[in-house]
Amino acid sequence: MLRPAEFVLAVPLGLLVSCRTPAPCDGLGDALRSAIATHSGATIALAWADLSGGTACEIDATTVFHAASTMKLAVMIEAFRRADAHDLDLDAPLLVRNEFASIVDGSAYSLEPGDDSDPGLFTSVGSAIPVRELIARMIRRSSNLATNLLIERLGPTRVQATIEALGAVHGMKVLRGVEDGTAFRAGLNNVVTAKDLLVLLRAIGTGRAASQSSCRAMLGILAGQEFRDMIPAGLPPGTAVAHKTGSITGIAHDAAIVDPFGPRPWVIVVLTRGFLDEAAAAAAGAELVRMVHAAR
Repeated sequence: MLRPAEFVLAVPLGLLVSCRTPAPCDGLGDALRSAIATHSGATIALAWADLSGGTACEIDATTVFHAASTMKLAVMIEAFRRADAHDLDLDAPLLVRNEFASIVDGSAYSLEPGDDSDPGLFTSVGSAIPVRELIARMIRRSSNLATNLLIERLGPTRVQATIEALGAVHGMKVLRGVEDGTAFRAGLNNVVTAKDLLVLLRAIGTGRAASQSSCRAMLGILAGQEFRDMIPAGLPPGTAVAHKTGSITGIAHDAAIVDPFGPRPWVIVVLTRGFLDEAAAAAAGAELVRMVHAAR
């Protein structure tokens, strides 16, 4: 199990966030749009900003995408806010089950270990795991089983209210857990925009998403992300990145605070759909990140 100390890092917080309208990106925006246009048949949205509220750029940042696993960022925020309110004990054990109720009709469904990026958690069905560890698995390994257990405990309506209170009001919806096939067929899906993910990451990075100690803990979890094929791949080796990825068939996303523990942290979000190959999507996203980094 992960130790509590692994979730607490000395991170500078409390930077002021500007509410100004994002700049048109100047020449960089033109270069980014040209690069995006080379990927025929794919849709790419991008948003980036200095954490302090300085330079900002958005390209199709309010286009709505299937959220894939990026919605897990919102679940983590809600968990830490509930812990701050003494409504959730992060160190309390939570029973691991693999049966959930569809939001459509309450019918039961379960998850398949082979479809989960953290199949090891399925060996713990019937036992109890600390909430803190489930959060870490949900983010770092993108565990679907951990996600569903946490959403069941927290309630998707509460998660949605929290992200809207933080300013993520540009199309992001957290309606349900993962692999609710009945809801999927009814068109009830979790969706996201690049702008909303940027808003949530800035809220974490500036200590507004929850208490400052909770925001530090969330940054520590995000910094341990195990999937690093997109945003980290577009940055110089060794660059610290606190981020959450998400991918399903035809979808590949990454949302990050770059250099979160340094003097000039910045946020970047890349959302993609329509690539035939996930590796191609990651490479395209990494190239855009490389362009942004070089222009800063």
